[in-house]
Amino acid sequence: MRVLVSGGSGFLGSHLCEELLRRGDSVCCLDNFSSGRKANIARLLREPGFHCSPCDVTERFRVSGAVDAVVHLASPASPADYHHHPLETLAVGSRGTENMLRLAERHEARFLLASTSEVYGDPAVHPQDEDYWGHVNPIGPRSVYDEAKRFAEALSMAYRRSRGVDVGIVRIFNTYGPHMRPHDGRVISSFIRQALEGESLTIFGDGTQTRSFCYVDDLVRGLLAMLDSAEPGPFNLGNPEERTVRELAEMVTGITGSSSALRYLPLPVDDPVRRCPVITRAREGLGWQPWVPLEEGLRHTVDWFAAEAQTFVRAPEQAAVAGPS
Repeated sequence: MRVLVSGGSGFLGSHLCEELLRRGDSVCCLDNFSSGRKANIARLLREPGFHCSPCDVTERFRVSGAVDAVVHLASPASPADYHHHPLETLAVGSRGTENMLRLAERHEARFLLASTSEVYGDPAVHPQDEDYWGHVNPIGPRSVYDEAKRFAEALSMAYRRSRGVDVGIVRIFNTYGPHMRPHDGRVISSFIRQALEGESLTIFGDGTQTRSFCYVDDLVRGLLAMLDSAEPGPFNLGNPEERTVRELAEMVTGITGSSSALRYLPLPVDDPVRRCPVITRAREGLGWQPWVPLEEGLRHTVDWFAAEAQTFVRAPEQAAVAGPS
């Protein structure tokens, strides 16, 4: 297939592009590099089946040649990014999604929307399955991401129902691994960076809030399974093994051998207290489930961060808005 991937230089996008190339597909990456890193795809640029087209998918753009599948990953995805770029986040979830849907419609291509567990908000139902409609504050500071993805889901299903576009939706839970940015405000990247630099690990809240962490290789397997299926979804993609943020901090300090202390700050507004997916539908509909244990995945991630530490440019301090997502 020839697959178009928006946000292809980002954390998830770069891993997906690599796997698509490995299995023999050709890839066209669309990215404006607002949160992606050119270093993530530097090696792929030498591959004959890979092409990168710098562009903003919220604006008009042209893609020549056939397109068999469209994967829409483009969006700020970390709290630090979408708090600092609220209007851009809403634009890529609305105009960007529609531009990608129209492209898929023109080419009669499979369209895969990367949605998020954030559509469940701070859930009043636990754990979360796909029938749960969510508990989202539509005017809160996190809403620019939550509601952008909820709108993107609604728009995608409207194109499926009214215009026959082959749409599939996945809701991605917390994912981690190599290619994460050290200052993106996500809990795993923040903890690893702080531990390696000998800083205190910043925990927002009392540390008892939970997340479910899925290693990136597992997540990409799920994306490929959904891309190759005819299922509309939505399907939760995530690891159903729930961990507290404090547990995670202790695991990171243990793996890195760090003596960093734990520093507690107030929990950000509307930050979810518990988050854990039900993945029965993905198991049954896609034959997918995660395999990589958290400790193993963390060791791979720590090794990558340690090897890449000198290449990172320090970002402006964003801890005040970066919660435990």
